[in-house]
Amino acid sequence: MRKSRFTEAQIIGMIKEQEAGVPTAEVCRKHGLSQGTFYKYKSKFGGMEVSDVAKLKAMEDENARLKRLLADTMLEKMGASQTATTGSNAKVN
Repeated sequence: MRKSRFTEAQIIGMIKEQEAGVPTAEVCRKHGLSQGTFYKYKSKFGGMEVSDVAKLKAMEDENARLKRLLADTMLEKMGASQTATTGSNAKVN
């Protein structure tokens, strides 16, 4: 995923600027982004403060770590069950 060229604090600043009454087109032109990008940022960060964004990022990182942990555990379990199944089907001469 491509990293944004704006920090979370800058994005929140842009949103607050627009909420203060500056037209969206002017905010976008001033900061060099499209209106689509602005509204994407607004849907994600609208109504947040910078500290809220830090908490959100920490929770997203923790969620990603837990998902990887779960996937690794499931793969290990699946590998162990396949090994047990293969071992019991071995021919004895």
